[in-house]
Amino acid sequence: MIKKNVTMSDVAKVMGVSTVTVSKALGDREGVSESLRERIKQKATEMGYRMHTGGHARKDGLTYNIGIIIAKHFISEPSAFYWIMYRHLVELLRRQNYYGMLEAVDDVSGADDTCEVPNFVRDRKIDGLILLGQFSDNYIDKLMSYNIPTVFLDFYGSRDDADTVLSDNFYGAYLLTSHLVANGHRRIGFLGSIVSTSSIQDRYLGYYKALLENRLMLRNDWIIGDRTSEGEIYKSFALPKELPTAFVCNCDESAFRLVNQLRSLGLRIPEDISIAGYDNHIYSTMCQPHLTTIDVDSRQMAHEAVEIILHKIRDGSYKRSRTLVTGKLICRDSVKKLNAET
Repeated sequence: MIKKNVTMSDVAKVMGVSTVTVSKALGDREGVSESLRERIKQKATEMGYRMHTGGHARKDGLTYNIGIIIAKHFISEPSAFYWIMYRHLVELLRRQNYYGMLEAVDDVSGADDTCEVPNFVRDRKIDGLILLGQFSDNYIDKLMSYNIPTVFLDFYGSRDDADTVLSDNFYGAYLLTSHLVANGHRRIGFLGSIVSTSSIQDRYLGYYKALLENRLMLRNDWIIGDRTSEGEIYKSFALPKELPTAFVCNCDESAFRLVNQLRSLGLRIPEDISIAGYDNHIYSTMCQPHLTTIDVDSRQMAHEAVEIILHKIRDGSYKRSRTLVTGKLICRDSVKKLNAET
């Protein structure tokens, strides 16, 4: 009897390789040796993993494959936020009898348009495409020229014909900054490279709106970059001589690293300076103290993306436009309530 619900991750665990390697092997893509490819395929067959063979083999003309493209630097660690999002997508697609085909591509967040289109797009081995993370307009135009139903997940670009699912980053950062203000903070900085992604930009703008509403000063020396142009988060940050009483950080990982840097300088969190993160990711509870943060509902975002892409496959004229998923404030121990204006 064929086993049910055997996933690509299950095969990867048994083989002792990454999920990306299994995806490439099963999708006959480059980057895997022929011997390893055959061993992975054999093991997948033994485990009862179901591989869809393409639209020409099915009466309905569908492949029951969904391509998922992400930039490599977003999944550089097994605990990365986008790995969690990817797992949600695969699980939800599987429930609809679809298979998610992952392709991790080189950095395509800049203007360079030399990055290759994945084979499953060129060969039309997929019914739909989910773009996860951040991509340049040039690369998006190249992908969408194939006229495959497409959904952007956790980012947006300049195209007005794209369906996008987003966390409400603007409101989340506004809510987080307002929480700091309500706790007596008047000197609040922002940690995040605001030109890196649309998500960070929106979080910065939400932070700025809260400052404006409360007539608080925006100081340029309190806006601190947190990552390289390739998206790699710095191990330490270029801090100003005069520190604010609190920082809003664009993600929990940056907040975690900032806490460690400040503690190495002899500062106490939150007694000397308060820190707020974003995402409610693993770093929020790895950190000591645990981080006040915004819980991003990654599962609901994945659910919306899957619902939209399947609807677009069934109805080529369907358009949802922009879908916002609101997170919630999680209050922990990294924010101190000030008794008087500081």
